Amino acid sequence: MTKVSESTPKQTSGGAARRSAARLAAVQALYQIDHSGAPEGKVLDEFLAFRLGDSFDTEQDVVPNKNLFAEIVRGVGAHTGVIDEEIANALSKKWTFERVEIILRAILRAGVYELQSSIDTPARVVITEYVDVAHAFYDGPEPALVNGMLDRISRILRPQEFSKNRDDAGG
Repeated sequence: MTKVSESTPKQTSGGAARRSAARLAAVQALYQIDHSGAPEGKVLDEFLAFRLGDSFDTEQDVVPNKNLFAEIVRGVGAHTGVIDEEIANALSKKWTFERVEIILRAILRAGVYELQSSIDTPARVVITEYVDVAHAFYDGPEPALVNGMLDRISRILRPQEFSKNRDDAGG
């Protein structure tokens, strides 16, 4: 049996870890696009060529799923108006979409995009993934905000997933 070096990125195993790393990278790319106003294609190319490399998450040494990364960034770019409307509608009346911090917007946009387009991924998995992404950036109440917002939006976009679970629980 060949021992894998601790510095060798995990490429073949850990599909879930690679998808999680892709989501984190996508949020960072979306942040950069929103913050700098740089064109989506330029930021996407920069990440794919220089930032993702062999390993993105140096603590876990995980190579992100580049296809998922690109799909999220392109998908959010193509559907920003619809996604932002979903987020704005889910906000409390005290908040406007413009008041949401840029990194929170990026997390919510990516999460809503996946809820809209990745029907094979259960809503609860999407929510958990983006709450984990929020924890990478925040120690305060923001992950709970992401959880609540994505939960509210997922119940609108995928009501069948939640009503079925209630029926299974006898409720």
